[in-house]
Amino acid sequence: MPRYARNSAILAKIESSYGVDPTPTGAANAVLVINLTVNPLNANYVDRALIRGTFGGWEQLVGTANVEVSFDVELAGGGAAGTAPAWGPLLRACAFAETISAGNRVEYNPVSTAIDSLTIYYHDDGVLHKCLGSRGTVEIGLGIGDRPLLKFKFTGLDGGISAVGNPSLTLTAWTKPVVVTDPNTGDVLLGCTYTTGTLSAGTAYPSRGLMLNAGNDVKHTPLLGGELVDVTQRSVTGSVMFDLTAAQEVTFMATVKAATTQSIGMQHGTVAGNIVVIHAPACQITNPKKEDVDGRRLIGYDLRLIPTTGNNEIIVCAK
Repeated sequence: MPRYARNSAILAKIESSYGVDPTPTGAANAVLVINLTVNPLNANYVDRALIRGTFGGWEQLVGTANVEVSFDVELAGGGAAGTAPAWGPLLRACAFAETISAGNRVEYNPVSTAIDSLTIYYHDDGVLHKCLGSRGTVEIGLGIGDRPLLKFKFTGLDGGISAVGNPSLTLTAWTKPVVVTDPNTGDVLLGCTYTTGTLSAGTAYPSRGLMLNAGNDVKHTPLLGGELVDVTQRSVTGSVMFDLTAAQEVTFMATVKAATTQSIGMQHGTVAGNIVVIHAPACQITNPKKEDVDGRRLIGYDLRLIPTTGNNEIIVCAK
């Protein structure tokens, strides 16, 4: 009987103890994914290279191995203000902490210790792959005309494979997003302030949206008696493309040359329960690029997000 690629399912649940399967279920832990890619055995193959008196190869031995899982999810709120969004556990396993202010907002900020891990089940039309102790990195895509996305890449420990039927999925926790458009999305703000889920002040600039990358350095460390996947460093970067006046472009070039930092922020969504706010207190703009967009002169920049007090280089707020 044929099997089909679309008959796939991802379940993900935070682990109480690292690498110990908490048994995610389709009813409570289903993930609504896009662009799913799985490497079920990313192995280090050891060549025997034995000498036997003739030419010819030998079988390779399977050495240390891990599992890689990549997918995108739609970026939207939790459905009600102060309700954790369905993508919260995924972000927590990318070295973010979750802080819930009931009835108001849920905030995610980077951490450098006590990083959560996930068990991920990948159901592939009758075959179950388990990925334990998973940690990863994430990109945030808020480009004009696109649906907002969180793009995840996880690495985990091989938890085995078995022939198991796909579970029934409950996906009601996944809020439908709104497309990044002028009515749905605020301008990119430079010099703004973030307070309790709200951006204030700053200067608004027309743009093509905002792209950010957590830049987590994810390492699989095979140890006898202590195998794990770690996040060992982080460097948050991004890009933006502005519609600037001639005078503004000149001012921005001086900012680039002086390596000046300034805050940056953006809000997507207008209805409570489906609003996402992004803020970084210290952003350096670099590498100016002249861009031709339908004949319009726009100026693109790379971004480097810098912590000011430690673990505060970016905040993601759902409200």
